[in-house]
Amino acid sequence: MNSNSQDKVMACVDQSHFSEHVADYAAWVARRLAAPLEFLHVIDHHPEIGSGDDHSGAIGVDAQEKLLSRLSSEDELRTKAAREQGRIFLDRLRQRAIAAGSLSVDVRQRHGELAETLAEQEAGVCLVILGRRGEAAAHGQRDSGRTIGRNVEHVVRALHKPILTVTADFKQPQRVMIAFDGGIVTRRGVEMIAASPLFRGLPVHLLMSGKESQEACRQLEWATTTLAAAGFVAPASLIPGDAESVIARTVREQSIDLLIMGAYSHSPLRSLFFGSKTSDLLRSATIPTLLLR
Repeated sequence: MNSNSQDKVMACVDQSHFSEHVADYAAWVARRLAAPLEFLHVIDHHPEIGSGDDHSGAIGVDAQEKLLSRLSSEDELRTKAAREQGRIFLDRLRQRAIAAGSLSVDVRQRHGELAETLAEQEAGVCLVILGRRGEAAAHGQRDSGRTIGRNVEHVVRALHKPILTVTADFKQPQRVMIAFDGGIVTRRGVEMIAASPLFRGLPVHLLMSGKESQEACRQLEWATTTLAAAGFVAPASLIPGDAESVIARTVREQSIDLLIMGAYSHSPLRSLFFGSKTSDLLRSATIPTLLLR
């Protein structure tokens, strides 16, 4: 999250109104980091099958060739229309970000899968932003929390950069909390936050859940000292109990606007059999969540 002159903030958007929330958070992040902003729109290309025509081998060779040629032309027209629609949509988000104070805003449109496209693009990126809801929700298809978690997990596992997942209307963060577990990912996150301008001037609450121990107290003291040395006000709590319940309750009680936590430390296979704490927390958290890798 320490942007140099090449690093950019990348916001992943689809053609739903939720993308406006992503755009607003992306503009805020880009301003705080003094980084260029880029909107990425990935067109998931699945050609539709024509209706009412015989696609079997029963038709003659000439008819087959004509049919294939027509289907190819129709597919090309659909692709061209989708690209043009995407261009108009991206330009609207670009103007929205500029109006919100972003100085350098670019757009990029690709065909393919989101996770793979992001993995290809991440070299020059300092932070990725995406919505936890999208076009399916916008069209009235109620995504279950499990589906949302699985899609986010797929993207997060493909990347090595911090990912901010947002949920609803933009609200400028005033109170930030780190779900700190003393592990290497959240320790690295504390160091990254201490060195970054992203949350400068905001109180950063540190929360550990679980049993109190000498080691836990030592880890929490290290995190507090690291943030305090960088000028942060960093109140800390160690609260016994299940992490998901403790975090959700503290978010409510402390009026936290943005949650920071480590993401998907276990293998995908382990998550398949034992579930994923990250997805559980994403389902219960109604605020933007910065996922650390």
